[in-house]
Amino acid sequence: MKLLEKHFDTAFNAHNSVKRLRQLILNLAVRGKLVSQDPNDLPASEILEKARTERQKLIDEKKIRQPKLSSEVSQTDLPYELPLGWAWVRFGDISINRDAERIPISKEQREGTQGVYDYYGASGIIDKIDDYLFEGDLLLIGEDGANLINRSTPIAFIARGKYWVNNHAHVIDAHDHDLLLYLEKYINAIDLKPYVTGTAQPKMNQVKMNSIMVALPPIPEQRRIVAKIDQLMARCDELEKLRAERDRLQITVHKVACDRLLTAKDPDTFTRSWQFITQHFSELYSVKENVTELRKAILQLAVMGKLVPQAPNDISASDLLEEISLEKQRLIKEKTTRKSKPLPELTQDDFPFSIPNSWRWSKFEDLVDIGSGVTKGRKLAGRKVIALPYLRVANVQRGYLDLDVIKKIEIPKDEIDKYALHQGDLLLTEGGDWDKVGRAAIWNSEITPCIHQNHVFKARRYISKQNVHWLECFLNSAPARDYFAGASKQTTNLASINKTQLRRCPIPMPPLPEQHRIVTKVDQLMTLCDTLEQQIDAATQKQTALLNVIINQI
Repeated sequence: MKLLEKHFDTAFNAHNSVKRLRQLILNLAVRGKLVSQDPNDLPASEILEKARTERQKLIDEKKIRQPKLSSEVSQTDLPYELPLGWAWVRFGDISINRDAERIPISKEQREGTQGVYDYYGASGIIDKIDDYLFEGDLLLIGEDGANLINRSTPIAFIARGKYWVNNHAHVIDAHDHDLLLYLEKYINAIDLKPYVTGTAQPKMNQVKMNSIMVALPPIPEQRRIVAKIDQLMARCDELEKLRAERDRLQITVHKVACDRLLTAKDPDTFTRSWQFITQHFSELYSVKENVTELRKAILQLAVMGKLVPQAPNDISASDLLEEISLEKQRLIKEKTTRKSKPLPELTQDDFPFSIPNSWRWSKFEDLVDIGSGVTKGRKLAGRKVIALPYLRVANVQRGYLDLDVIKKIEIPKDEIDKYALHQGDLLLTEGGDWDKVGRAAIWNSEITPCIHQNHVFKARRYISKQNVHWLECFLNSAPARDYFAGASKQTTNLASINKTQLRRCPIPMPPLPEQHRIVTKVDQLMTLCDTLEQQIDAATQKQTALLNVIINQI
């Protein structure tokens, strides 16, 4: 316990530490390791005798039913040794069950009986109604539901005042209020799986609940245990709040700094904003959320021409665009590629930001040949087919390909050339969650041959010296994502873009040498982001290791 007290704050920063520390506190409590024992306390055996006497009195008065009790605790059942004065008992031996007084009310019925009294279910208050069944402090324990297994919320909780309970929570009373409070902590501390039946719909019936083995301390020690638990849980709440506030401030400050960087109107403002980030680098990048935002800011600065300086000797982007246009016309003339229906020209309103003087705006279709993929479920009877690996939307992530699961599809042999992927092809997703539309990644011939389905667009360069990595940078940046979000057809939780919308996507084109410099700088900074995330993981692992040492030594 002293080790936990000494390193409490440090261990608290470990991954999932809040939940683990809370559980540790409860586990220490029910093993008699949270507070010291007092030899002057009356032993727990006295509690057991009083509980049985009180329960029998209520049975004789016909206020409660005779419970179905489990057998006495045998020496072979004992999971661990208890301190002097404690005793192993069955839950049903020290509690008074009032389940028979519960009355469930359907949701439809409750709609006409709204009021001020709490209506409890398996995991707590679920409604307010105009009447009550119970009055005073009672222990409620969830009877069924997945929470019995996953423990996302407390299983046991004290209900106070006047309230109603449905048939999804056991209602428990006790001859002593302090015992009731201790049982709440105890039930939340132990693993209930041995007492739960069913998998699709887990349930802990009254018989199973009554058979739970309880490590029972003397009443005075119960009070000390509950008080100490409440004290430490309050400290957990405080530290949790402080950490959440610290993380929130770090994220907020970083967002403001990035916004100033991205919206800087002159070099001095840009420099000051960047200096602020570098001066507070270690504090800002101790949370992964900020590293994620840094990645986005890097891409946005890159595509706006703010990541590397322009070189006056670079040949204008117009020359590169002219060379691409001539090659495109040649391929159309030779019928190697198809001529698309003309689209309206881009106007100033289509451009999301200003670009350097040496840059030019262009439609995506003027830079690449865009193709759709193979459609699943076609009728191919009578045609010579072959089964080939193909890429799905799930394979194309933002900036990389996930090739862990590759499926095959049958296509006619005479369509292989049409759908085959080539080294350097740019792949873009047609649809999915609204913020994932237009994910772009480069194909590097990882699998040969390989094709793509019709929900993944393929964009192929007209001339080999085009920098496809530049196009990938822009298509994964915030301005392109905003374009896809605005142009896409959206339904509930889903969105999609068509080929026409993709063809018309505005693309800023720097001179080719500058494209190379930008891509190199982006790669360097993304490597830095990788390092930052590794450092955060290393720090988290160190904190987790310390927490494990504390847990194992207690």
